[in-house]
Amino acid sequence: MTNYNHWFIRARLKTRQLLLLVALAEEGNIHRAAQVLNMTQPAASKLLKDLEDVLEVPLFERLPRGMRATWYGETMIRHARVALASLNQAHDELTALKAGRFGQVNVGAITAPGLTLMPPAVAMVKREQPDLRVSLEIETSPVLLERLEQGKLDILVARLFAEHDKSQLRYEALSEEPVCALVRPGHPLLGVSGLTLRDVVSAGWIVPPAGSVLRHRFELMFQEEGLAPPTNTIESPALLFITRMLQQSDMVAVLATDVARYYASHGIVSLLPLDMPCHMDAFGIITRTDRLLSPAAKVMLKALKTASVSVYGRKLEMEID
Repeated sequence: MTNYNHWFIRARLKTRQLLLLVALAEEGNIHRAAQVLNMTQPAASKLLKDLEDVLEVPLFERLPRGMRATWYGETMIRHARVALASLNQAHDELTALKAGRFGQVNVGAITAPGLTLMPPAVAMVKREQPDLRVSLEIETSPVLLERLEQGKLDILVARLFAEHDKSQLRYEALSEEPVCALVRPGHPLLGVSGLTLRDVVSAGWIVPPAGSVLRHRFELMFQEEGLAPPTNTIESPALLFITRMLQQSDMVAVLATDVARYYASHGIVSLLPLDMPCHMDAFGIITRTDRLLSPAAKVMLKALKTASVSVYGRKLEMEID
């Protein structure tokens, strides 16, 4: 039997207290936070004091020119954001159902699976549920994980790194991500047989931003061959810029192989026959263990797992609770 004796029921926690926590975190000032929520400052101060009294901890430090969240406050703010996002999602789902739609699912993916896995998976979903709304974000893994934590995304196809908190995440590996070098069609290096890193170290390179995992492994790849990493570089993760720059120059770019093959299939670039051992870590499907998936998200998760069989040749556990 479900236990309904939750602390927040005993504390008579109000939605406006959650809104106030988030507003205080964003404004850093109780006067401005009260204005944002269309309440008086005394009312806002009482809401905060009531919550602190119930929790028996200070949530904010009172400073001469504003307020700063304590560690207790940071914890409550994080959970307040999740709770409010979940309530917004509930409203969106109800609105969709009343309008005769099945609902909405918000998915995030890194670029390579965004090109290879998402199109067949989304097509599968739309064949089964034409009225289900699908929102897709293509971003880096850290950005996607932050949005998953905030409740803005339901499912990710991304990678986890050592620094990520995995305690409330479910991860199912999909594929390794090899990388390759690419150039414009007709590039002089395409005619070089037995191409090695020594042949390309002096070339102009378009590389990932400094501090990224791929940039580190790209430079390490040259160093392991006894070579100094290329110095004639442009840093950019923007695919439109990269492909256009390659077309207009003799530069070389390093990209995920799946992405490069997509552009090569359209005649925009050519892949260099060069061994690039600086591959990226595996990526996979990521969901939260502390939140139930909506019916729409379950449909998308099933489609992702089904599509992964043909895209990556990897059969995943199909139980979706």
